[in-house]
Amino acid sequence: MAARLGADAVELDVRRSADGVLVVHHDYRLPDERVIAEAAYAELPEHVPTLAAALDACERMWVNIEIKNDPSQPDFDESESIADETIAYLIGRNEDDRWLISCFRMETVDRCHALAPQIRTAWLCSQVPADVADVLVRKGHSALHPWVDELTQPTVVACHTAGLQVNTWTCNDPARMRELIEWGIDGICTDVPDIAVQV
Repeated sequence: MAARLGADAVELDVRRSADGVLVVHHDYRLPDERVIAEAAYAELPEHVPTLAAALDACERMWVNIEIKNDPSQPDFDESESIADETIAYLIGRNEDDRWLISCFRMETVDRCHALAPQIRTAWLCSQVPADVADVLVRKGHSALHPWVDELTQPTVVACHTAGLQVNTWTCNDPARMRELIEWGIDGICTDVPDIAVQV
């Protein structure tokens, strides 16, 4: 669908089932309130694909793979084994240029970069620290993924000056898209790619 609407890329969220299958689902709960991490893959609804199936469906597009690892959620993995398993799977596909790994948890992003520095990594954030460009460069990451409501032009300038890309989430307003494009934004995560393409 995203490709048909003109999108250059797809953003998807990775979690893990109780039996260790990497699956794609935004929320940690299903509509019936079951927790994905507490259900075997065979027990999940058909609309929850494996990471492998989702990436196959995104053929010829680049993919922003967000690893969900939030300390406030029941599937939190302090050991970062979900990062290890995701990276191992991606390396096995031998398509490193197609992936951009992101997470709100800096430790998870750091782990991914340490395991596979050839795969681009980005830090997701709701609020942007003043020294974010310096931090990301020091850690070897490729991009900042800030919330659109907190993104300012000086942040874009600072990141670009440091050699970082800026891809914002989630912008569905055409006027805001135009402003971001004027600032030189590298990517816009949106629910309406057809409108973004027109803008």
